[in-house]
Amino acid sequence: MAKEPWRIGVLFSRTGATGAIEQTQLNGTLLALSEVNAAGGVLDRPLEAVAYDPASNLRIYRQFAERLLTIDRVRLIFGCYMSSSRKVVLPLVESHHALLFYPTPYEGFEYSPNCIYTGLAPNQSSLQLAKYLLEMHGSRFLMVGSNYVYPYELNRIMTDLVVQSRGKVLDEIYVPLDAEPGHFDGVVSKVRKLKPDVVFSTVVGRSTGLFYQAYHAAGLESADIPIASLTTSEAEVADMPAEAAAGHITAAPFFEILPTPAAARFVKAYKAMFGADAPVSAGAEAAYFQVHLAAQAMRRAGTDNPERLVGELRGAEFDAPQGRIRVDPENNHTFLWPRVARIDDARRFQTVWNPGLRVKPDPYFITQSLDDWSADALLRPSVGVGKP
Repeated sequence: MAKEPWRIGVLFSRTGATGAIEQTQLNGTLLALSEVNAAGGVLDRPLEAVAYDPASNLRIYRQFAERLLTIDRVRLIFGCYMSSSRKVVLPLVESHHALLFYPTPYEGFEYSPNCIYTGLAPNQSSLQLAKYLLEMHGSRFLMVGSNYVYPYELNRIMTDLVVQSRGKVLDEIYVPLDAEPGHFDGVVSKVRKLKPDVVFSTVVGRSTGLFYQAYHAAGLESADIPIASLTTSEAEVADMPAEAAAGHITAAPFFEILPTPAAARFVKAYKAMFGADAPVSAGAEAAYFQVHLAAQAMRRAGTDNPERLVGELRGAEFDAPQGRIRVDPENNHTFLWPRVARIDDARRFQTVWNPGLRVKPDPYFITQSLDDWSADALLRPSVGVGKP
């Protein structure tokens, strides 16, 4: 008789404004589940996903989270992309004494004992991107973002870093979350008029491709004024022409063509399962390794009891495709490996700066110096700005 599976909740959108990027996170989750089960599961019991599509809609995120916790009776939920979705799901998770695994870069300034944060905190992303941009492109920034909490907070943090370096933010513009092409007419007009050194974009989801296409169609060139982002990944780039994407910049801990054996194995397995053209994003990688982290913790604890698992997860490490990651026992966030990359003519991210160190998460951004990232002991030979 087959043993009863461990049931886990999976809450990533496959449709709506952020459906493309969340699909990559769902794929990363399903790949990890298949690997765990192929290796015998957890204590000889398979992991079974109970998955719903919240359709990028906050009301539906909340409905499905409540269903997972009260009807499906799961104790662990893997999911959420936008900060606004995390903010509607997490109170439910806390009230049911469950545990959320959140694999997305976010604005920080949060801690919950019921959440394991495996995406970038601001000191693992904004600091590195700001340092690269200020040294390589200049100090006059224009900011454009989607109209919700993550872009507001990221732009505030980036503004602090730019001003700290005697730079200037020329303007800050917001467009609807699910913007149409016409919403970017005013943005490109403002870029033409103000001629910043850099456009810092926190536009998310399918609007990202529309923005880059409007930028290119307006004759704005990445060689003159690059768009720099923390949210433009392989998933968004797959939705835009190569000429609109080329030359723009992203900071992330993982890129699809990262030249390491671990990354190559992950990408090969991902594409074997989901197709050769399926984009592999940093969000997919975080969604992947957090399932393995959870499975390891369940084996050690002998249960999916969230309180017991959190105790096992604090300080836990895993050899992820980006490098060896670790859950910080102080704040439930994860030590990660920041990198900066530029998109080439074939829509691939080519690393232009690899600091070569694992950075301790500082979700409250206590240290805001561009030269102090609270790196831990896992240092590699440093690589200078501008070098791959």
